[in-house]
Amino acid sequence: MNPSEDRPGRRGRWRQAGVDAAYVVLGFPLALIAFVVVVVGLALGAGLLVVWIGLPVLVGTLFCARGLATVERRRLPAVLGRSLPRPVYRPVDPGQGLPQRLVAPVREPQYWLDALHAVLHLLVSVPAFVVVVTWWAGVLGGLGYGAWGWALPDGPDDRDLPELLGLGEGLGVRIAGYAVLGVVLLVTLPPVTRAMALLEAQLGRALLTSRAGTQAEIGRLAQGRDAAVAAEAVALRQLERDIHDGPQQRLVRLSMDLHRARRMIDTDPEGARATLTEAAEQTRETLEELRALSRGIAPPVLADRGLTAALAAIAARSPVTVELAVSLPLGQRLPPVVENTAYFLVSEALANVAKHSGATVARVAVDLEDDRLRVEVEDDGAGGAVLAPGHGLAGLTDRLRAVDGVLTVDSPRGGPTRLIGEVPCR
Repeated sequence: MNPSEDRPGRRGRWRQAGVDAAYVVLGFPLALIAFVVVVVGLALGAGLLVVWIGLPVLVGTLFCARGLATVERRRLPAVLGRSLPRPVYRPVDPGQGLPQRLVAPVREPQYWLDALHAVLHLLVSVPAFVVVVTWWAGVLGGLGYGAWGWALPDGPDDRDLPELLGLGEGLGVRIAGYAVLGVVLLVTLPPVTRAMALLEAQLGRALLTSRAGTQAEIGRLAQGRDAAVAAEAVALRQLERDIHDGPQQRLVRLSMDLHRARRMIDTDPEGARATLTEAAEQTRETLEELRALSRGIAPPVLADRGLTAALAAIAARSPVTVELAVSLPLGQRLPPVVENTAYFLVSEALANVAKHSGATVARVAVDLEDDRLRVEVEDDGAGGAVLAPGHGLAGLTDRLRAVDGVLTVDSPRGGPTRLIGEVPCR
């Protein structure tokens, strides 16, 4: 490896060591303040509950614990290297009476987790602070001993570490011995500092953000459920409208034609024959419309032959020329919900291309990347498609969100338009 290529990684390690050291050193006074405030406040509030003044003291202590926990949450990403969810505290209803408003924070679990962190943080912060400060002091003292070691008094009964280890006496031996010790501590400084910072930060992550992560996951699942319900509602309304405007009207006309032919069969055989011929044509067109509607729900080719064959059928039916590229392992079938979602995405996207874009060519690319199915539909049309509620793409967004998928739209004015859908295959 070229030494110049490894230099950024070394700089990153030392920069992280500085961040970790600052986190641990600053964490000690914060942990000490939090411990004193929370322990004293909880003890005082619990002791005064019998005279009711303890409840406001207890609530005030919990709010202090929340404020200190907020400070700690803002410090965690620098050490853990990722953003963390923040809990949602239930707001106090201003319409409630004072006793109810005071009791509300006491019934919120996250307040108590914040208080527990304030108590436990000091137990972890003290050893972490001692280790980090000792290591940094050893590095600075050992490597800088030659600059100030000569000024130390050296009595006949004084024995330094090199002498105790049997390395000899004298200033030169001490300088060399402490320099070696400083180098050893310097080499081990980044991992030791990192370990202490992670020890302290993981406690904060577990108590201050884990419940928030659960809340976020529940919210995400609720959004997915709502998106699935919305998508199905839109699909059902569209299907009802299509059936009413198409096959239902044709069937009504077919019924009228058949009744007319029955009345005419004795008096006007030729007219009855023409009416029956027209009725047969109406029957054929109605069947074609019903087949088209059924393809939008769940085409048999998708269930029988898989996504590749189903997309090829869509491309063949499209009035716009479609360049199809499907890169899936031969013979591999994806979960049915993934195949249905991908089929629906391509079908709706090509329908929008034909209706609104004015494009001459559309390109569809499907491939599997790290257990995620990526579907890309691009056209050379006029562009201007927007991903907003009330627009045609809102249903696609809900359909993908229902299966934890994501839809991205890139459609500048003048084109081209690119839709990218990603669906997890699990």
